[in-house]
Amino acid sequence: MEFEKCRDILQQEICLVRRIACLQEQIREAVTNKDWAGFESRFSELGEIGGEFAALESERETLFSFGKISEDEADEAKGKFYFFASRFPEEQRNELTSVYRTLKLETLGVQSAGEDLMNFIESTRAALSGILEIAFPDRGGKIYTSYGKPVTHDMRSMVLNRAF
Repeated sequence: MEFEKCRDILQQEICLVRRIACLQEQIREAVTNKDWAGFESRFSELGEIGGEFAALESERETLFSFGKISEDEADEAKGKFYFFASRFPEEQRNELTSVYRTLKLETLGVQSAGEDLMNFIESTRAALSGILEIAFPDRGGKIYTSYGKPVTHDMRSMVLNRAF
């Protein structure tokens, strides 16, 4: 019972991580194609998946909490999946650790893709800021509100003449 529940939770998390990876790719394509509506809708989907993932994580943490073990074992076991898996017979342990490793690898892939996407967005923003600084030197690199407060560079409201 405990083994099946643990395996099911891990497999559900793998499915969610794969959905996140797919959404990240769609977000990258939306940014590349300047599809800002698609970009926003994908982020809202990511938020929903994040809620599902948090619920599964909470359930998994509850399942992985250890019953009656000594205080020394509790310190050693705190947060260690393999300590938990060692309680099962070898066949179940092997299956469970395989699923866990798959989850870890999928998660690392999503983290890497997310960092790549953020680096792409940041470098694009920096390049556009540099171009705008050269094109509009009178701005002095700052934009102010009508009340005189400086604001961050927001490229969404900028309109350029195409004959430029």
